[in-house]
Amino acid sequence: MDIKQSLEKLFSLHTFGIKLGLDNIRAFLEHIGNPQNSLKAFHIAGSNGKGSTSAFIASILMEAGYKTGLYTSPHFVRFNERIIINGKYIEDEFIADFVNRHNEYIDKHGLTFFEVTTAMAFEYFKEKKVDYAVIETGLGGRLDATNVLNPLACIITSISLEHTNILGDKISQIAYEKGEIIKPKCKVFIGKLADEAEIIIEKKCQEVKAKLFRLEDYLIEKNGIVELYTEEIELQDWEIPLKGKYQRYNAALAVLTVTKTLDIDEPRVVYDGIKNVVKNTLIQGRYEYIRRQPYILLDSAHNPDGLKVFLDEFSSERKNYKKTLILFSALKDKDIDSMIEILKNKFDEYYITEINYERAEKLAELKKRFDAHNLNAVEITDKRKFLSDFLKGDNNNCLVITGSMYLIGEIKSLSEEL
Repeated sequence: MDIKQSLEKLFSLHTFGIKLGLDNIRAFLEHIGNPQNSLKAFHIAGSNGKGSTSAFIASILMEAGYKTGLYTSPHFVRFNERIIINGKYIEDEFIADFVNRHNEYIDKHGLTFFEVTTAMAFEYFKEKKVDYAVIETGLGGRLDATNVLNPLACIITSISLEHTNILGDKISQIAYEKGEIIKPKCKVFIGKLADEAEIIIEKKCQEVKAKLFRLEDYLIEKNGIVELYTEEIELQDWEIPLKGKYQRYNAALAVLTVTKTLDIDEPRVVYDGIKNVVKNTLIQGRYEYIRRQPYILLDSAHNPDGLKVFLDEFSSERKNYKKTLILFSALKDKDIDSMIEILKNKFDEYYITEINYERAEKLAELKKRFDAHNLNAVEITDKRKFLSDFLKGDNNNCLVITGSMYLIGEIKSLSEEL
């Protein structure tokens, strides 16, 4: 199989859906030589902020001179975006070779897309001899395919209600699921968590004798400014390219993690790691403008907490535009009704569409939900035409795309063709 056929094979594995559990991935990793055992890893989970925090950690490590692997999901345009070493995507040749070599095993054992992709990332990082690997969980933590690592550090960025049909409908249940990435005697770093979530994480750390670091113990916030002070480093006047106060928390958590895990105390390394995060990791979809005049703004908010954070930031810019529009879609296992309620009175025009993904909420169901909230939303079936028409409109309008990272990926692909 060439790269096109290999990717078609990989994407066809989505038909197996999500299979939470570690038996399949452990057996497959054993089959290919357990590459994960060779990795010095940073393992990141969280409801929001895990992708950005992963990127900040990787960027700081790169600036410190380390060869760094970064594994995240989902991708936006190209599959290769998921697996990166020092700012360069995995090669097509490696992907095709991996799928060809293991095609028979994949079929025989019914592996999922995420299981195969995770194993591929581990083997790639081992073969390329990375110094450190930064690994983002896919869904939850306890039964996520990435949870076969024995990491140097575990990071939990935030915990909110998400995937309630899978992870549970209480914060404490979700905290338990994510906290299960914590391994004996590793270092654990947490962002700003609700008390009930922090209690669960603290208990897990005590059980496995892991040392816990709370971001809040190292932060000073005054007049809207976020400062970080550790024994190794001080962050006071720092330049951050990702927009939004919440990204300062993500960056601060990354700095705390790296400095406490590896004793990096060189200010230039830390500051450059934050400043160069986009260049170093190619991170996308975080308050990202892909067009201007008229404006198209993408944000990967995919749950109520993420949406609130985005809208808090966007509210200060809304007055700059003649008209604001939103194109929204979501996966059916998200708290869609809460997201719709949060969107009320925030935009001039509302549009909804359906994502080309097996877990997507159907357009007809989305329409019913918006109607139930007395929010008029226009159904869009042809995203290309919708974007094309918008780009021909008033240069002072702004179109926001949010609700799902998968929707952002589709829009990015379409926008590159227009």
